[in-house]
Amino acid sequence: MRVRENDINKYLIILLSLSAVIRAVLASIIELGNDEVYYWTYALYPDWSHFDHPPMVGWFIQLFSCNLLLSSEFFIRLSSVIIMTINTYVIYLIGKQVKDEQTGFYAALLYTASFYAFVITGVFILPDTPLTFFMFMGVLQFIKYFKGSKNKNLLLAGLFTGLAILSKYTGVFIWLGVGLYIIIYSRKEFKNPFLYVSALISGVCMLPILIWNINNGFISFTFHGDRVGFFGDLHLEYLLIELAGELAYNNPVNYILIIIALVAIVKGKDYISATSKRLILCFSLPLIFLFLFFSLTRQILPHWTSPSFVLLLILVAAQLSDKYSVRDNYIIIPKSIVVSLALLFSVLTIGVVEIKTGFVPLRFTEKSKSVQRFGEGDFTLDMYGRKSIMPEFQQIRSDAVKEGKMDESDAMIAMKWFPLAHFDYYVASPLDMKIFGFGTPEDIHKYAWINKDRGDLELGKNYWFITESSDYYEPNRYLKPYFDEIIPTDTITIERCGKPAKYVFVYMLKDLKKIPQTWFEEKE
Repeated sequence: MRVRENDINKYLIILLSLSAVIRAVLASIIELGNDEVYYWTYALYPDWSHFDHPPMVGWFIQLFSCNLLLSSEFFIRLSSVIIMTINTYVIYLIGKQVKDEQTGFYAALLYTASFYAFVITGVFILPDTPLTFFMFMGVLQFIKYFKGSKNKNLLLAGLFTGLAILSKYTGVFIWLGVGLYIIIYSRKEFKNPFLYVSALISGVCMLPILIWNINNGFISFTFHGDRVGFFGDLHLEYLLIELAGELAYNNPVNYILIIIALVAIVKGKDYISATSKRLILCFSLPLIFLFLFFSLTRQILPHWTSPSFVLLLILVAAQLSDKYSVRDNYIIIPKSIVVSLALLFSVLTIGVVEIKTGFVPLRFTEKSKSVQRFGEGDFTLDMYGRKSIMPEFQQIRSDAVKEGKMDESDAMIAMKWFPLAHFDYYVASPLDMKIFGFGTPEDIHKYAWINKDRGDLELGKNYWFITESSDYYEPNRYLKPYFDEIIPTDTITIERCGKPAKYVFVYMLKDLKKIPQTWFEEKE
């Protein structure tokens, strides 16, 4: 496949437009996943920061949904669709800055082929969406500065990096990369007062996080500190899982191309300027190596390192640009990029069909044979079926009220942060019901604060309890010490293509006699 050199901008616009349309369709037809529906609560109850992440993702949801006035899945995700489109162009600009327009175009194509970029941050709404936007904008400004020594670029870089940190804590690795670069290659920069002003700007951006954590016992830092660490029993399987996750999230073809590009650098092949090469390596490798080290003793989520792999695609694009130089005013699109894009859209098509039809039974545990555990292990059910719960629960609730078993004002409770958020978004909110989390902040996350905002649990009150078979919580095990009576009601069947996909169990909880101890009480 060939593209006229003068037509790069035209094809770039086509790439941006087509990818935006595809992702907009996906954002419309797939229900919110576990993380996404939880971050909806950030917009529902905005704060300076939150239990597990900084506030930016909630602000993005608020902005693009008109403060939740438009609350469908599409508008909850709209920022991801738009921001990914912009990010593709930013990646193009970074590639163009470090080498040439051809490199930028290759980088945009490779970025689009990344599962992380196209789907995880481009369709789903996660902290990574604003993180990658501000991170890549910051990287672009830092590269411009170190190549042209313009202090305004340095100040802009500090602003964007601060906003990246306000999106997700891993944004701090941008400054780590800058620090490494200066220490190793450009110590004279320590004499530039604008460097410290830039760092100060980033620090000011972080103030909401610090203020919130000061007021809440630094619980966010404690939580994340427990998730990563240098010490613990060696688990090589965690490392293998992390490597497999990196391979899948970043597209196996892209992953192989990154390794090839890094090997070429080790061998001394110069297909990019020394400054650009060093900066990209300093921005990307520390995060990757650190979390690979953590994965020896902790389970690490693959998307934590994915922004760094995206930056390494710049090196791949530069290497391919060097290999496939412009001939007769035409740019050749390498087969590797075509294969990478084809793999993305093939897997994406299969994934959407699987979510909607469940044609492959993805149940990985023996427990899934029981009704209470039916559907367990099928991750596609995280994004399917909850829209159908509300009408049936509404009927169950209406019947119980008519029979005098429950009151119209009785609230709902659920276990664990992601079932809580799902039931809140798809069931409780449409019915104008309150729902409370049952457990400690480590269990229910932000709902520990939402509980307080909603008036918290009340002794002597009755509650509804709802749980689903794909993530089942036995009420007698968790709730019996707190209620006088636990009464099962109807079971809701969620079907997919005419077959049961999972079940939803509804219980009446009578007379709350004891409120469970929370983190807040322990601190008092």
